[in-house]
Amino acid sequence: MEIDIIQEEDNPMLHRTDVRFSVTHDEATPSRLSVRDSLAAKLNKDSDEVVVHELDTKFGMRKTVGYAKVYDSPEFALDVEQQHMLDRNKITADSEEADEAEAEEA
Repeated sequence: MEIDIIQEEDNPMLHRTDVRFSVTHDEATPSRLSVRDSLAAKLNKDSDEVVVHELDTKFGMRKTVGYAKVYDSPEFALDVEQQHMLDRNKITADSEEADEAEAEEA
């Protein structure tokens, strides 16, 4: 799977970058989570900071075009994104709550 960035647009008010990308793949359309992880690796981000909104594959093609939002931190993603998009991308507040619990113990 090869990811190419088509367009990046900064959105400083929401602490994110809107990214349009294309994925070239050999097999069937890759899953949202595998695309998210690959895109995060390409952008040197944590996978919890990337929210994939859209994946579009034309019938019979080996190329998928997508749209994602890349946040500065997972906390910004949790504050801004709708719950169903967080669920689709498997981003939960559990990691944030665990960090807060560790801070309280110290």
